[in-house]
Order: sequence, then structure tokens, then C-alpha cells
Amino acid sequence: MKGVLFDLDNTLYAAESDLFGLIDVRINAYMRDVVGIEAERVDYLRRHYWEKYGVTLRGLMHEYGTDAEHYLEYVHDVDVSSRLQPDPELKICLQKMPERRFVFTNGSSDHARRVLKCLGIEDCFEHIYDIRISNYMPKPHPYPYHAALKHAGMRGEECIMVEDSLPNLHTAARLNMGTIWINSRTDGRVSHVDAVVPDVARATGVIGSWREMRAACAQ
Repeated sequence: MKGVLFDLDNTLYAAESDLFGLIDVRINAYMRDVVGIEAERVDYLRRHYWEKYGVTLRGLMHEYGTDAEHYLEYVHDVDVSSRLQPDPELKICLQKMPERRFVFTNGSSDHARRVLKCLGIEDCFEHIYDIRISNYMPKPHPYPYHAALKHAGMRGEECIMVEDSLPNLHTAARLNMGTIWINSRTDGRVSHVDAVVPDVARATGVIGSWREMRAACAQ
């Protein structure tokens, strides 16, 4: 077990902070005010793009020729500090981990850095893998996973993925990664998921227990 890929939004911080709600507003505004889509069609198209392409950006690129960089800058132009604050407990948990740590997000690295800074954990990660690593192809498509693993020099079976998205974890499981689902409402067994925990700090505890079990088995 060499490394851990952490999702960003609603994983490294609690979904209850509703930071992503601010981004949702910006996405709707972009579709309406920049692309020129009728307001009454925005919600439908977003659902359609998520089902067909995985993220809204990919759909806008294919169907409207949207410039990906302009989109990423626009939709992530939110006041992160209005929803997040330093999390010293999480920082301690991360710093205790001997495994290599990475952020793996469908968002932008600039947004990720702002989030990490607000949480006070910007120095806890070796690298940020954002949607650019796969030419804007999002999770749960396998391509960004392969690209991140290749860059990190790891095989799937050497890695653990911590995520709030079940489809994203299903892809990780198919690549033989360990999988931890951040979900405060589910405590039972879930297909393709090795552990379910309510927050990322407890995920680091699960990883620690796996580490100890492997060390004991190796003796």
C-alpha cells in the first residue's frame, strides 16, 4: 500500500458545508449567461450531460464548443472561505500517514489549492490531479485513473481511493484499488466498497488499521 488518492469536494470537507452549492450556481449562470442556453433548459441539460458525459463541462465542450479553461475559471470563482475553515484534526491525521497522498478531483487544481488552504492542509499532499490530466475526461471514466497512477508510478493494487461518489469508487475497484466511501448515512456493506465512514478523518483511521493488519501478516 503505497499511496492514497483523495477526492476533493464533499470528501476532504463535509458535504454539509455546501461549498458545491456555490459552484452549482456558477455553473447555471455560465450555461445561461455565457453559453446562452435558455434558463428553463439548464437543469435538464445538466442532468443530461451528467448521464452522457460525466460532467457538465464535457457536454458543453461537445455540444457548444465551450472553452474548458474559461469554464473552470468561471465556475470555481466562489468564496471558499465563506464555507470552510481550518481543520487541525484532519491535518494531524494526514500528517501521521506514511503513505503518499494525492488529491484526485474532477475540478481544477486552482480550486483544489484554495480548498486545501482554507482547510489548512495544503502541505499534506504530494500532487493534485485535476480534470486536465485526462484532457478533461472526468471520473468515473478509467482514463484519468490510469493517468494519475502512471504519473504517481503506482499500480492500482498499491493504492487506496477515498471518495464520496459511489460510481467513482466502482471504477477504482475495477482497477484493484482499495476503496473507502465517505457517506454519513450508510454503515452497511456496499458492492465494490471496502469500507464506509462518515468523514475523511475516520478514513485515515481505517487505512491505519489496514496498514497494521498487513504488517502483522508480514511477520
